[in-house]
Amino acid sequence: MDQTQRAAHQRAQKSAQRSAQRSAKPTFSELFTPKLVTVWREGYTLADFKADAIAGLTVAIVALPLSMAIAIASGVTPERGLYTSIVGGFIISALGGSRFQIGGPAGAFIVLVAATVARVGIDGLLLATMMAGVFLLAIGYLRLGTYIKFIPYPVTVGFTAGIAVIIFSGQIVELFGLKLAGKEPGPLVPKLIAVGEAAGTINPAATFVAVLTIFTIAGLKRWRPTWPAMLIAIGLASLVVALLSLPAETIGTRFGGIPRSLQMPALPPISLDRMIDVLPDAIAFALLGAIESLLSAVVADGMTGRRHRSNCELVAQGFANIASALFGGICATGTIARTATNVRAGAHGPVSGIVHSAILLALMLVAAPLASYIPLAALAGVLAVVCWNMFEKQAFATLLRTSRGDALVLTATFLLVIFRDLTEGIVVGFVLGSILFIDRMAKSIAVEADQPLVQEDVADSTYAYDSSEATDADTVVYRISGAFFFGAASTVGTVLDRIADQRKNFILDCSAVPFFDSTAANVIEGAAHKAKRAGVRFIISGAAPQIRRMLINHGVKRPLVTYAASIRDARAQLKGKLEAE
Repeated sequence: MDQTQRAAHQRAQKSAQRSAQRSAKPTFSELFTPKLVTVWREGYTLADFKADAIAGLTVAIVALPLSMAIAIASGVTPERGLYTSIVGGFIISALGGSRFQIGGPAGAFIVLVAATVARVGIDGLLLATMMAGVFLLAIGYLRLGTYIKFIPYPVTVGFTAGIAVIIFSGQIVELFGLKLAGKEPGPLVPKLIAVGEAAGTINPAATFVAVLTIFTIAGLKRWRPTWPAMLIAIGLASLVVALLSLPAETIGTRFGGIPRSLQMPALPPISLDRMIDVLPDAIAFALLGAIESLLSAVVADGMTGRRHRSNCELVAQGFANIASALFGGICATGTIARTATNVRAGAHGPVSGIVHSAILLALMLVAAPLASYIPLAALAGVLAVVCWNMFEKQAFATLLRTSRGDALVLTATFLLVIFRDLTEGIVVGFVLGSILFIDRMAKSIAVEADQPLVQEDVADSTYAYDSSEATDADTVVYRISGAFFFGAASTVGTVLDRIADQRKNFILDCSAVPFFDSTAANVIEGAAHKAKRAGVRFIISGAAPQIRRMLINHGVKRPLVTYAASIRDARAQLKGKLEAE
Protein backbone atom coordinates (compact mmCIF):
# COMPACT_ATOMS: atom_id res chain seq x y z
CA MET A 1 0.00 0.00 0.00
CA ASP A 2 1.60 3.29 -1.09
CA GLN A 3 1.46 6.54 0.85
CA THR A 4 -1.56 7.93 -1.03
CA GLN A 5 -3.60 4.76 -0.45
CA ARG A 6 -2.56 4.68 3.21
CA ALA A 7 -3.68 8.29 3.70
CA ALA A 8 -6.99 7.56 1.98
CA HIS A 9 -7.47 4.48 4.17
CA GLN A 10 -6.80 6.51 7.33
CA ARG A 11 -9.29 9.18 6.25
CA ALA A 12 -11.90 6.49 5.61
CA GLN A 13 -11.30 4.99 9.07
CA LYS A 14 -11.64 8.38 10.75
CA SER A 15 -14.83 9.07 8.82
CA ALA A 16 -16.25 5.71 9.86
CA GLN A 17 -15.33 6.39 13.49
CA ARG A 18 -17.07 9.78 13.39
CA SER A 19 -20.15 8.21 11.84
CA ALA A 20 -20.20 5.51 14.49
CA GLN A 21 -19.90 8.12 17.23
CA ARG A 22 -22.78 10.11 15.79
CA SER A 23 -25.00 7.05 15.39
CA ALA A 24 -24.25 5.54 18.81
CA LYS A 25 -26.91 6.28 21.37
CA PRO A 26 -25.68 8.36 24.30
CA THR A 27 -25.55 6.62 27.65
CA PHE A 28 -27.62 7.62 30.68
CA SER A 29 -24.67 9.39 32.27
CA GLU A 30 -23.93 11.28 29.05
CA LEU A 31 -27.53 12.47 28.77
CA PHE A 32 -27.75 13.66 32.36
CA THR A 33 -24.26 15.01 32.98
CA PRO A 34 -24.66 18.68 34.00
CA LYS A 35 -23.14 21.27 31.72
CA LEU A 36 -21.13 22.45 34.72
CA VAL A 37 -19.21 19.16 34.59
CA THR A 38 -18.85 19.44 30.82
CA VAL A 39 -17.36 22.94 31.11
CA TRP A 40 -14.99 21.76 33.83
CA ARG A 41 -13.79 18.85 31.65
CA GLU A 42 -13.12 21.24 28.78
CA GLY A 43 -10.60 23.04 30.96
CA TYR A 44 -11.84 25.90 33.10
CA THR A 45 -9.35 28.77 33.35
CA LEU A 46 -9.06 31.90 35.44
CA ALA A 47 -10.06 33.96 32.39
CA ASP A 48 -13.23 31.86 32.07
CA PHE A 49 -14.07 32.48 35.72
CA LYS A 50 -13.52 36.22 35.29
CA ALA A 51 -15.96 36.25 32.36
CA ASP A 52 -18.51 34.26 34.38
CA ALA A 53 -18.09 36.52 37.42
CA ILE A 54 -18.75 39.66 35.37
CA ALA A 55 -21.77 38.06 33.68
CA GLY A 56 -23.09 36.79 37.03
CA LEU A 57 -22.83 40.27 38.56
CA THR A 58 -24.64 41.77 35.57
CA VAL A 59 -27.49 39.26 35.78
CA ALA A 60 -27.79 39.64 39.56
CA ILE A 61 -28.28 43.40 39.16
CA VAL A 62 -31.11 42.70 36.71
CA ALA A 63 -32.60 39.88 38.79
CA LEU A 64 -32.70 41.79 42.11
CA PRO A 65 -35.63 44.13 41.34
CA LEU A 66 -37.25 41.69 38.92
CA SER A 67 -37.43 38.83 41.44
CA MET A 68 -39.18 41.03 44.00
CA ALA A 69 -41.53 42.51 41.39
CA ILE A 70 -42.61 39.08 40.15
CA ALA A 71 -43.14 37.83 43.70
CA ILE A 72 -45.34 40.80 44.62
CA ALA A 73 -47.33 40.46 41.39
CA SER A 74 -47.80 36.76 42.22
CA GLY A 75 -49.49 37.58 45.52
CA VAL A 76 -46.60 36.67 47.84
CA THR A 77 -44.03 38.70 49.77
CA PRO A 78 -40.98 40.07 47.90
CA GLU A 79 -38.38 37.95 49.72
CA ARG A 80 -39.92 34.77 48.27
CA GLY A 81 -38.84 35.92 44.82
CA LEU A 82 -35.29 36.35 46.10
CA TYR A 83 -35.37 32.91 47.73
CA THR A 84 -36.39 31.46 44.36
CA SER A 85 -33.55 33.17 42.48
CA ILE A 86 -30.97 32.25 45.11
CA VAL A 87 -31.88 28.61 45.76
CA GLY A 88 -33.62 27.64 42.53
CA GLY A 89 -31.22 29.63 40.36
CA PHE A 90 -28.20 27.99 41.99
CA ILE A 91 -29.47 24.44 41.40
CA ILE A 92 -30.58 25.14 37.82
CA SER A 93 -27.08 26.38 36.96
CA ALA A 94 -25.28 23.64 38.90
CA LEU A 95 -27.28 20.66 37.58
CA GLY A 96 -28.81 21.93 34.33
CA GLY A 97 -28.30 20.85 30.74
CA SER A 98 -27.79 24.38 29.40
CA ARG A 99 -24.53 26.28 29.69
CA PHE A 100 -26.17 29.68 30.01
CA GLN A 101 -29.56 29.16 31.67
CA ILE A 102 -30.43 31.58 34.49
CA GLY A 103 -33.16 30.33 36.79
CA GLY A 104 -35.57 32.13 39.08
CA PRO A 105 -39.17 33.32 39.27
CA ALA A 106 -40.68 33.99 35.84
CA GLY A 107 -43.40 36.36 34.73
CA ALA A 108 -45.21 33.53 32.98
CA PHE A 109 -46.05 32.03 36.39
CA ILE A 110 -47.59 35.16 37.89
CA VAL A 111 -51.17 34.29 36.97
CA LEU A 112 -50.92 30.65 38.06
CA VAL A 113 -49.13 31.41 41.32
CA ALA A 114 -51.53 34.22 42.24
CA ALA A 115 -54.55 31.98 41.58
CA THR A 116 -53.03 29.15 43.63
CA VAL A 117 -52.24 31.43 46.58
CA ALA A 118 -55.77 32.84 46.51
CA ARG A 119 -57.28 29.35 46.52
CA VAL A 120 -55.04 27.27 48.83
CA GLY A 121 -52.73 29.76 50.54
CA ILE A 122 -48.94 29.85 50.82
CA ASP A 123 -48.63 26.33 52.25
CA GLY A 124 -50.65 24.96 49.33
CA LEU A 125 -48.46 26.86 46.89
CA LEU A 126 -45.29 25.40 48.41
CA LEU A 127 -46.72 21.88 48.26
CA ALA A 128 -47.80 22.33 44.64
CA THR A 129 -44.32 23.63 43.77
CA MET A 130 -42.68 20.59 45.35
CA MET A 131 -45.05 18.24 43.51
CA ALA A 132 -44.32 20.08 40.26
CA GLY A 133 -40.63 19.45 40.93
CA VAL A 134 -41.30 15.72 41.27
CA PHE A 135 -43.27 15.74 38.00
CA LEU A 136 -40.42 17.54 36.24
CA LEU A 137 -37.98 14.92 37.51
CA ALA A 138 -40.22 12.21 36.07
CA ILE A 139 -40.53 14.01 32.72
CA GLY A 140 -36.77 14.43 32.51
CA TYR A 141 -35.76 10.92 33.58
CA LEU A 142 -38.39 9.37 31.26
CA ARG A 143 -36.81 11.45 28.47
CA LEU A 144 -40.08 13.13 27.55
CA GLY A 145 -38.46 16.54 27.30
CA THR A 146 -37.72 15.92 23.64
CA TYR A 147 -41.43 15.99 22.82
CA ILE A 148 -41.96 19.36 24.48
CA LYS A 149 -39.97 20.83 21.59
CA PHE A 150 -42.80 19.85 19.23
CA ILE A 151 -44.73 23.04 19.88
CA PRO A 152 -45.57 25.13 16.79
CA TYR A 153 -44.00 28.56 16.61
CA PRO A 154 -47.37 30.41 16.46
CA VAL A 155 -48.34 28.72 19.74
CA THR A 156 -45.23 29.96 21.55
CA VAL A 157 -45.64 33.50 20.19
CA GLY A 158 -49.35 33.61 21.05
CA PHE A 159 -48.74 32.12 24.48
CA THR A 160 -45.98 34.59 25.34
CA ALA A 161 -48.02 37.55 24.08
CA GLY A 162 -51.04 36.43 26.11
CA ILE A 163 -48.94 36.13 29.24
CA ALA A 164 -47.61 39.66 28.65
CA VAL A 165 -51.14 41.08 28.43
CA ILE A 166 -52.24 39.28 31.60
CA ILE A 167 -49.20 40.43 33.59
CA PHE A 168 -49.63 44.04 32.46
CA SER A 169 -53.32 44.03 33.37
CA GLY A 170 -52.31 42.94 36.86
CA GLN A 171 -49.98 45.94 37.24
CA ILE A 172 -52.51 48.66 36.41
CA VAL A 173 -53.56 49.05 40.04
CA GLU A 174 -49.96 49.57 41.22
CA LEU A 175 -49.01 51.73 38.23
CA PHE A 176 -51.69 54.28 39.10
CA GLY A 177 -51.95 53.65 42.84
CA LEU A 178 -55.64 52.75 42.59
CA LYS A 179 -57.79 51.83 45.58
CA LEU A 180 -60.19 49.03 44.66
CA ALA A 181 -63.47 48.60 46.49
CA GLY A 182 -62.74 44.93 47.08
CA LYS A 183 -60.19 42.27 46.21
CA GLU A 184 -58.71 42.50 42.72
CA PRO A 185 -60.43 39.93 40.44
CA GLY A 186 -58.30 37.35 38.64
CA PRO A 187 -60.01 37.08 35.21
CA LEU A 188 -59.20 39.86 32.76
CA VAL A 189 -62.66 41.29 32.05
CA PRO A 190 -63.79 41.58 35.71
CA LYS A 191 -60.36 43.01 36.53
CA LEU A 192 -60.68 45.74 33.91
CA ILE A 193 -64.20 46.53 35.12
CA ALA A 194 -62.93 46.90 38.70
CA VAL A 195 -60.06 49.09 37.52
CA GLY A 196 -62.50 51.29 35.59
CA GLU A 197 -64.70 51.70 38.66
CA ALA A 198 -61.64 52.77 40.70
CA ALA A 199 -60.42 55.29 38.11
CA GLY A 200 -61.33 58.17 40.44
CA THR A 201 -58.80 57.00 43.05
CA ILE A 202 -55.67 57.56 40.96
CA ASN A 203 -52.64 58.48 43.06
CA PRO A 204 -50.63 61.14 41.15
CA ALA A 205 -47.48 60.36 43.13
CA ALA A 206 -47.58 56.64 42.28
CA THR A 207 -48.32 57.45 38.63
CA PHE A 208 -45.35 59.83 38.51
CA VAL A 209 -43.04 57.21 40.03
CA ALA A 210 -44.21 54.56 37.53
CA VAL A 211 -43.75 56.89 34.55
CA LEU A 212 -40.32 57.96 35.83
CA THR A 213 -39.27 54.32 36.13
CA ILE A 214 -40.48 53.37 32.65
CA PHE A 215 -38.87 56.39 30.96
CA THR A 216 -35.61 55.89 32.84
CA ILE A 217 -35.38 52.25 31.71
CA ALA A 218 -36.30 53.13 28.12
CA GLY A 219 -33.83 56.04 28.01
CA LEU A 220 -30.94 54.03 29.43
CA LYS A 221 -31.64 51.12 27.06
CA ARG A 222 -31.41 53.56 24.16
CA TRP A 223 -28.52 55.79 25.21
CA ARG A 224 -26.55 53.64 27.69
CA PRO A 225 -27.44 50.03 26.82
CA THR A 226 -24.60 48.58 28.91
CA TRP A 227 -25.84 50.19 32.14
CA PRO A 228 -28.13 48.25 34.55
CA ALA A 229 -31.26 50.16 33.56
CA MET A 230 -33.75 48.44 35.88
CA LEU A 231 -31.62 48.81 39.00
CA ILE A 232 -30.82 52.45 38.24
CA ALA A 233 -34.51 53.18 37.63
CA ILE A 234 -35.51 51.52 40.91
CA GLY A 235 -32.79 53.40 42.79
CA LEU A 236 -33.79 56.74 41.25
CA ALA A 237 -37.47 56.20 42.00
CA SER A 238 -36.73 55.22 45.60
CA LEU A 239 -34.53 58.29 46.05
CA VAL A 240 -37.19 60.63 44.63
CA VAL A 241 -39.92 59.19 46.86
CA ALA A 242 -37.72 59.42 49.97
CA LEU A 243 -36.38 62.95 49.34
CA LEU A 244 -39.74 64.45 48.30
CA SER A 245 -41.74 62.41 50.82
CA LEU A 246 -44.17 61.39 48.11
CA PRO A 247 -47.28 59.49 49.26
CA ALA A 248 -46.45 56.37 47.27
CA GLU A 249 -46.67 52.93 48.83
CA THR A 250 -43.34 51.10 49.30
CA ILE A 251 -42.20 47.61 50.20
CA GLY A 252 -41.69 48.82 53.75
CA THR A 253 -45.17 50.29 54.18
CA ARG A 254 -46.91 47.21 52.79
CA PHE A 255 -44.66 44.29 53.75
CA GLY A 256 -42.46 45.75 56.49
CA GLY A 257 -39.28 45.16 54.48
CA ILE A 258 -37.52 41.91 53.69
CA PRO A 259 -35.48 39.62 55.98
CA ARG A 260 -31.69 39.69 55.91
CA SER A 261 -31.22 35.91 55.66
CA LEU A 262 -32.58 32.77 54.05
CA GLN A 263 -35.19 30.94 56.07
CA MET A 264 -34.39 27.45 57.28
CA PRO A 265 -35.63 24.63 55.01
CA ALA A 266 -38.95 23.18 56.10
CA LEU A 267 -41.63 20.93 54.61
CA PRO A 268 -45.11 22.41 54.11
CA PRO A 269 -48.05 20.51 55.66
CA ILE A 270 -48.53 17.33 53.62
CA SER A 271 -51.58 15.08 53.49
CA LEU A 272 -53.27 12.99 50.82
CA ASP A 273 -56.30 15.28 50.66
CA ARG A 274 -54.08 18.34 50.39
CA MET A 275 -52.02 16.76 47.59
CA ILE A 276 -55.17 15.90 45.64
CA ASP A 277 -56.42 19.46 46.16
CA VAL A 278 -53.29 21.07 44.69
CA LEU A 279 -52.68 18.41 42.00
CA PRO A 280 -54.08 20.54 39.12
CA ASP A 281 -51.85 23.44 40.17
CA ALA A 282 -48.80 21.17 40.36
CA ILE A 283 -49.45 19.78 36.88
CA ALA A 284 -49.87 23.30 35.48
CA PHE A 285 -46.64 24.43 37.17
CA ALA A 286 -44.74 21.44 35.77
CA LEU A 287 -46.00 21.84 32.20
CA LEU A 288 -45.46 25.60 32.12
CA GLY A 289 -42.06 25.24 33.79
CA ALA A 290 -40.95 22.65 31.24
CA ILE A 291 -42.09 24.77 28.30
CA GLU A 292 -40.67 28.03 29.65
CA SER A 293 -37.28 26.56 30.61
CA LEU A 294 -36.78 24.79 27.27
CA LEU A 295 -37.82 27.89 25.34
CA SER A 296 -35.23 29.84 27.30
CA ALA A 297 -32.58 27.20 26.59
CA VAL A 298 -33.42 27.30 22.87
CA VAL A 299 -33.03 31.09 22.88
CA ALA A 300 -29.58 30.69 24.46
CA ASP A 301 -28.69 28.05 21.85
CA GLY A 302 -29.67 30.42 19.06
CA MET A 303 -27.52 33.19 20.51
CA THR A 304 -24.43 31.05 21.10
CA GLY A 305 -24.59 28.14 18.65
CA ARG A 306 -24.37 25.59 21.50
CA ARG A 307 -26.87 22.80 22.19
CA HIS A 308 -28.60 22.14 25.48
CA ARG A 309 -29.72 18.72 26.76
CA SER A 310 -33.44 19.09 27.33
CA ASN A 311 -34.00 16.14 29.67
CA CYS A 312 -31.03 17.04 31.87
CA GLU A 313 -32.39 20.58 32.03
CA LEU A 314 -35.80 19.36 33.16
CA VAL A 315 -34.24 17.22 35.88
CA ALA A 316 -32.43 20.30 37.18
CA GLN A 317 -35.71 22.25 37.07
CA GLY A 318 -37.30 19.48 39.15
CA PHE A 319 -34.65 19.59 41.87
CA ALA A 320 -34.72 23.41 41.80
CA ASN A 321 -38.47 23.58 42.43
CA ILE A 322 -38.28 21.09 45.30
CA ALA A 323 -35.44 23.03 46.92
CA SER A 324 -37.08 26.41 46.28
CA ALA A 325 -40.26 25.28 48.05
CA LEU A 326 -38.25 23.90 50.99
CA PHE A 327 -36.69 27.35 51.50
CA GLY A 328 -39.99 29.19 51.08
CA GLY A 329 -39.57 30.16 47.44
CA ILE A 330 -42.07 29.96 44.57
CA CYS A 331 -41.89 28.22 41.20
CA ALA A 332 -38.44 28.36 39.58
CA THR A 333 -37.77 28.04 35.87
CA GLY A 334 -35.40 29.21 33.18
CA THR A 335 -35.94 32.91 32.43
CA ILE A 336 -35.51 34.13 28.88
CA ALA A 337 -34.64 37.77 29.61
CA ARG A 338 -32.06 36.99 32.31
CA THR A 339 -30.58 34.14 30.26
CA ALA A 340 -30.19 36.45 27.24
CA THR A 341 -28.57 39.05 29.50
CA ASN A 342 -26.18 36.39 30.73
CA VAL A 343 -25.13 35.51 27.19
CA ARG A 344 -24.71 39.15 26.14
CA ALA A 345 -22.60 39.81 29.24
CA GLY A 346 -20.05 37.27 27.97
CA ALA A 347 -20.74 34.25 30.18
CA HIS A 348 -18.59 31.19 29.53
CA GLY A 349 -20.64 28.57 31.35
CA PRO A 350 -22.95 27.73 34.28
CA VAL A 351 -20.63 29.30 36.86
CA SER A 352 -22.13 32.68 35.94
CA GLY A 353 -25.54 31.47 37.16
CA ILE A 354 -24.01 30.26 40.41
CA VAL A 355 -22.27 33.62 40.86
CA HIS A 356 -25.57 35.37 40.17
CA SER A 357 -27.23 33.44 43.01
CA ALA A 358 -24.32 34.09 45.39
CA ILE A 359 -24.39 37.85 44.69
CA LEU A 360 -28.15 37.98 45.28
CA LEU A 361 -27.64 36.24 48.62
CA ALA A 362 -24.90 38.71 49.56
CA LEU A 363 -27.08 41.67 48.57
CA MET A 364 -29.96 40.34 50.65
CA LEU A 365 -27.70 39.86 53.67
CA VAL A 366 -26.17 43.34 53.39
CA ALA A 367 -28.68 45.62 51.70
CA ALA A 368 -32.06 44.20 52.80
CA PRO A 369 -33.01 47.33 54.83
CA LEU A 370 -32.72 49.49 51.70
CA ALA A 371 -35.42 47.43 49.98
CA SER A 372 -38.00 48.96 52.32
CA TYR A 373 -37.72 52.24 50.39
CA ILE A 374 -38.54 50.73 46.97
CA PRO A 375 -41.90 52.06 45.69
CA LEU A 376 -44.36 49.43 44.50
CA ALA A 377 -45.20 51.66 41.54
CA ALA A 378 -41.56 51.45 40.45
CA LEU A 379 -41.64 47.65 40.55
CA ALA A 380 -44.87 47.75 38.54
CA GLY A 381 -43.08 49.96 36.01
CA VAL A 382 -40.32 47.37 35.73
CA LEU A 383 -42.89 44.66 35.00
CA ALA A 384 -44.60 46.91 32.45
CA VAL A 385 -41.31 47.12 30.54
CA VAL A 386 -40.90 43.35 30.83
CA CYS A 387 -44.39 42.86 29.35
CA TRP A 388 -43.56 45.18 26.44
CA ASN A 389 -40.46 43.13 25.69
CA MET A 390 -42.28 39.79 26.12
CA PHE A 391 -44.85 40.71 23.48
CA GLU A 392 -42.95 39.78 20.33
CA LYS A 393 -44.56 42.44 18.18
CA GLN A 394 -42.64 41.77 14.98
CA ALA A 395 -43.16 37.99 15.15
CA PHE A 396 -46.84 38.49 16.00
CA ALA A 397 -47.38 40.74 12.96
CA THR A 398 -45.40 38.42 10.69
CA LEU A 399 -47.49 35.40 11.62
CA LEU A 400 -50.74 37.31 11.13
CA ARG A 401 -49.83 38.21 7.56
CA THR A 402 -47.96 35.03 6.57
CA SER A 403 -50.94 32.69 6.28
CA ARG A 404 -54.49 32.36 7.50
CA GLY A 405 -53.67 29.04 9.17
CA ASP A 406 -50.81 30.45 11.25
CA ALA A 407 -52.92 33.49 12.06
CA LEU A 408 -55.72 31.20 13.32
CA VAL A 409 -53.36 29.20 15.56
CA LEU A 410 -51.76 32.39 16.88
CA THR A 411 -55.04 34.18 17.56
CA ALA A 412 -56.71 31.16 19.17
CA THR A 413 -53.76 30.61 21.51
CA PHE A 414 -53.52 34.31 22.36
CA LEU A 415 -57.22 34.75 23.13
CA LEU A 416 -57.56 31.51 25.10
CA VAL A 417 -54.55 32.38 27.25
CA ILE A 418 -56.03 35.81 27.99
CA PHE A 419 -59.68 34.90 28.54
CA ARG A 420 -59.62 31.22 29.52
CA ASP A 421 -56.57 29.35 30.78
CA LEU A 422 -52.83 29.06 30.03
CA THR A 423 -52.79 25.29 29.64
CA GLU A 424 -55.96 25.31 27.58
CA GLY A 425 -54.42 27.86 25.23
CA ILE A 426 -51.34 25.70 24.65
CA VAL A 427 -53.33 22.49 24.13
CA VAL A 428 -55.82 24.05 21.71
CA GLY A 429 -53.02 25.83 19.84
CA PHE A 430 -51.08 22.58 19.47
CA VAL A 431 -54.17 20.73 18.22
CA LEU A 432 -54.95 23.47 15.70
CA GLY A 433 -51.32 23.46 14.57
CA SER A 434 -51.48 19.70 14.02
CA ILE A 435 -54.71 20.02 12.04
CA LEU A 436 -53.14 22.78 9.96
CA PHE A 437 -50.16 20.50 9.27
CA ILE A 438 -52.45 17.68 8.10
CA ASP A 439 -54.32 20.08 5.84
CA ARG A 440 -51.11 21.38 4.30
CA MET A 441 -49.80 17.89 3.79
CA ALA A 442 -52.99 16.93 1.98
CA LYS A 443 -52.73 19.95 -0.29
CA SER A 444 -49.06 19.27 -1.04
CA ILE A 445 -49.82 15.93 -2.71
CA ALA A 446 -49.61 16.06 -6.50
CA VAL A 447 -50.80 13.32 -8.87
CA GLU A 448 -49.19 13.01 -12.28
CA ALA A 449 -50.25 10.76 -15.14
CA ASP A 450 -48.02 8.51 -17.24
CA GLN A 451 -45.41 8.01 -14.54
CA PRO A 452 -43.39 4.80 -14.94
CA LEU A 453 -43.19 2.27 -12.11
CA VAL A 454 -39.39 2.55 -12.19
CA GLN A 455 -37.64 5.78 -13.09
CA GLU A 456 -36.01 5.55 -16.52
CA ASP A 457 -32.48 6.59 -17.35
CA VAL A 458 -32.02 10.17 -18.48
CA ALA A 459 -29.74 11.69 -21.05
CA ASP A 460 -26.40 13.15 -20.04
CA SER A 461 -26.39 16.84 -19.17
CA THR A 462 -24.93 19.24 -21.69
CA TYR A 463 -22.58 21.05 -19.30
CA ALA A 464 -19.09 19.82 -18.54
CA TYR A 465 -18.27 18.21 -15.21
CA ASP A 466 -16.51 20.55 -12.81
CA SER A 467 -14.42 18.57 -10.33
CA SER A 468 -14.13 21.57 -8.02
CA GLU A 469 -17.81 21.12 -7.09
CA ALA A 470 -16.96 17.91 -5.26
CA THR A 471 -13.63 18.99 -3.79
CA ASP A 472 -14.41 22.51 -2.54
CA ALA A 473 -13.52 22.29 1.14
CA ASP A 474 -15.02 25.73 1.88
CA THR A 475 -18.54 24.85 0.75
CA VAL A 476 -21.03 22.46 2.29
CA VAL A 477 -24.39 21.46 0.80
CA TYR A 478 -27.28 20.23 2.95
CA ARG A 479 -30.48 18.87 1.44
CA ILE A 480 -33.84 18.74 3.20
CA SER A 481 -36.31 16.16 1.91
CA GLY A 482 -39.96 16.02 2.91
CA ALA A 483 -42.24 18.32 4.88
CA PHE A 484 -40.37 20.73 7.12
CA PHE A 485 -42.81 21.47 9.95
CA PHE A 486 -42.75 21.98 13.72
CA GLY A 487 -42.31 18.27 14.43
CA ALA A 488 -39.03 18.17 12.47
CA ALA A 489 -37.78 21.63 13.43
CA SER A 490 -35.73 20.43 16.40
CA THR A 491 -33.93 17.73 14.38
CA VAL A 492 -33.15 20.00 11.44
CA GLY A 493 -32.14 22.82 13.78
CA THR A 494 -29.58 20.55 15.44
CA VAL A 495 -27.98 19.80 12.07
CA LEU A 496 -28.02 23.42 10.92
CA ASP A 497 -26.22 24.46 14.10
CA ARG A 498 -23.05 22.96 12.62
CA ILE A 499 -23.04 25.05 9.43
CA ALA A 500 -20.22 27.30 10.56
CA ASP A 501 -17.86 24.44 11.37
CA GLN A 502 -14.77 25.22 9.26
CA ARG A 503 -16.86 26.30 6.25
CA LYS A 504 -17.11 29.59 4.42
CA ASN A 505 -20.12 28.84 2.22
CA PHE A 506 -23.36 27.01 3.01
CA ILE A 507 -25.95 25.89 0.45
CA LEU A 508 -29.33 24.65 1.71
CA ASP A 509 -31.16 22.72 -1.00
CA CYS A 510 -34.95 22.84 -0.54
CA SER A 511 -35.95 21.44 -3.91
CA ALA A 512 -37.45 18.32 -2.29
CA VAL A 513 -39.46 20.19 0.36
CA PRO A 514 -43.20 20.41 -0.38
CA PHE A 515 -43.81 23.13 2.24
CA PHE A 516 -42.45 24.98 5.24
CA ASP A 517 -44.50 26.07 8.21
CA SER A 518 -43.75 29.11 10.35
CA THR A 519 -41.77 27.06 12.88
CA ALA A 520 -39.47 25.84 10.12
CA ALA A 521 -39.06 29.36 8.76
CA ASN A 522 -38.11 30.52 12.25
CA VAL A 523 -35.44 27.77 12.45
CA ILE A 524 -33.99 28.84 9.09
CA GLU A 525 -33.96 32.48 10.22
CA GLY A 526 -31.98 31.52 13.33
CA ALA A 527 -29.52 29.50 11.26
CA ALA A 528 -29.10 32.42 8.85
CA HIS A 529 -28.32 34.84 11.68
CA LYS A 530 -25.76 32.42 13.08
CA ALA A 531 -24.15 32.05 9.65
CA LYS A 532 -23.90 35.81 9.29
CA ARG A 533 -22.25 36.15 12.71
CA ALA A 534 -19.75 33.46 11.72
CA GLY A 535 -19.03 35.06 8.33
CA VAL A 536 -20.57 32.17 6.39
CA ARG A 537 -22.32 32.89 3.08
CA PHE A 538 -25.79 31.28 3.14
CA ILE A 539 -27.58 30.37 -0.10
CA ILE A 540 -31.00 28.66 -0.34
CA SER A 541 -31.48 26.75 -3.57
CA GLY A 542 -34.49 25.14 -5.22
CA ALA A 543 -37.12 26.69 -2.94
CA ALA A 544 -40.61 26.71 -4.44
CA PRO A 545 -42.21 30.17 -4.82
CA GLN A 546 -44.59 29.71 -1.87
CA ILE A 547 -41.74 28.54 0.38
CA ARG A 548 -39.58 31.44 -0.71
CA ARG A 549 -42.39 33.90 0.08
CA MET A 550 -42.82 32.46 3.57
CA LEU A 551 -39.09 32.65 4.26
CA ILE A 552 -38.89 36.25 3.06
CA ASN A 553 -41.92 37.18 5.21
CA HIS A 554 -40.03 35.78 8.21
CA GLY A 555 -36.97 37.91 7.46
CA VAL A 556 -34.94 35.27 5.60
CA LYS A 557 -33.69 37.62 2.88
CA ARG A 558 -30.76 39.83 2.02
CA PRO A 559 -28.30 40.38 3.59
CA LEU A 560 -28.82 37.17 5.56
CA VAL A 561 -29.26 34.87 2.55
CA THR A 562 -29.47 34.81 -1.21
CA TYR A 563 -31.62 32.49 -3.33
CA ALA A 564 -30.73 30.32 -6.30
CA ALA A 565 -32.78 28.15 -8.65
CA SER A 566 -30.54 25.11 -8.20
CA ILE A 567 -27.38 23.92 -6.49
CA ARG A 568 -25.46 24.56 -9.70
CA ASP A 569 -26.69 28.17 -9.79
CA ALA A 570 -25.77 28.53 -6.12
CA ARG A 571 -22.22 27.38 -6.85
CA ALA A 572 -22.13 29.83 -9.73
CA GLN A 573 -23.05 32.60 -7.31
CA LEU A 574 -20.10 31.63 -5.14
CA LYS A 575 -17.84 31.87 -8.18
CA GLY A 576 -19.21 35.30 -9.05
CA LYS A 577 -20.87 34.08 -12.27
CA LEU A 578 -24.44 34.71 -11.15
CA GLU A 579 -26.21 36.83 -8.54
CA ALA A 580 -29.84 36.02 -7.77
CA GLU A 581 -32.31 37.24 -5.19
